[in-house]
Amino acid sequence: MENSSTCSNSTNLKPYYAATYTFILVPGLIGNVLALWVFYGYMKETKRAVIFMINLAIADLSQVLSLPLRIFYYLTGTWEFGSGLCMLCFYLKYVNMYASIYFLVCISVRRLLFLMYPFRFSDCKRICDVYISIAGWIVVCIGCLPFPLLRSEEAKIANKCFVDLPVREVDLPTATAMMTLGELVGFITPLFIIVYCSWKTILSLKEKNVASPDLGEKKKALKMILTCALVFLICFVPYHISFPLDFFVKTKKIKNCHVQEVISLFHAVALCLASLNSCVDPILYYFTTDEFRRRLSRQELQDSVQLHSHGCSKKHSQATLQEEATDC
Repeated sequence: MENSSTCSNSTNLKPYYAATYTFILVPGLIGNVLALWVFYGYMKETKRAVIFMINLAIADLSQVLSLPLRIFYYLTGTWEFGSGLCMLCFYLKYVNMYASIYFLVCISVRRLLFLMYPFRFSDCKRICDVYISIAGWIVVCIGCLPFPLLRSEEAKIANKCFVDLPVREVDLPTATAMMTLGELVGFITPLFIIVYCSWKTILSLKEKNVASPDLGEKKKALKMILTCALVFLICFVPYHISFPLDFFVKTKKIKNCHVQEVISLFHAVALCLASLNSCVDPILYYFTTDEFRRRLSRQELQDSVQLHSHGCSKKHSQATLQEEATDC
């Protein structure tokens, strides 16, 4: 078996990272800003997971806003903005990922509960979802702290960041325990919950229950939950398969050079797919939420612009009258 110290990574993946983040930046920014605008006006009209969608859009937007710095680094190969900002952007990447996973699970569970127990959850206070969201942010932010803490301080000297940050030496039992706990809490449990919600929703389509919503409502719920599951499978499953392997490569637990190169390439692809969720989530809102499509329709946008213009004209007229009254 070859020693990892003699291995050299012949594949430069930085241009691929830069291209991926450039591709994500504009649609991710526009899509999530539009999502927040739509959901702001949507909040008073529904209780169906809109709070969780708002938080999902905030999580995505926080990552999108850090992408210009990532693109600059992967194009130039050097970090000139200080180690503090580097670690913050590095940390936000994982906060976004696990916040997205958390809120995808919350959306799936909320839709299933509303579908299965419509009378019990039709009067559910929105404040409950707010508390659940706050608790989720706290847990995710604390749970993601090991990611920056496990990175070595050596990168400060060489102006390195992101994928080039070296990993601290960790013994095999500790590394295995951390990976197992992280995969169980951050990946396997959410995957099980989303699959369970999908399965229960599919079963509900075959049942005839007077107390349940109509067939159309069930199909809408199924479409949303299955779309959440699809986003989860595409964006996060490959990453959570590659992440433990890449961690063991970086900590020199895997020493075969060919295996290292294959794992590094697979991890790069998985990392790009995980980042893709920032511009995929607005597509989820559009195709699974009738209100989202309605508010983005041409007529609705025209009405919104006219209403805004009318409001501005009215304010201007009032201001003019006040000025005239003052002059008199």
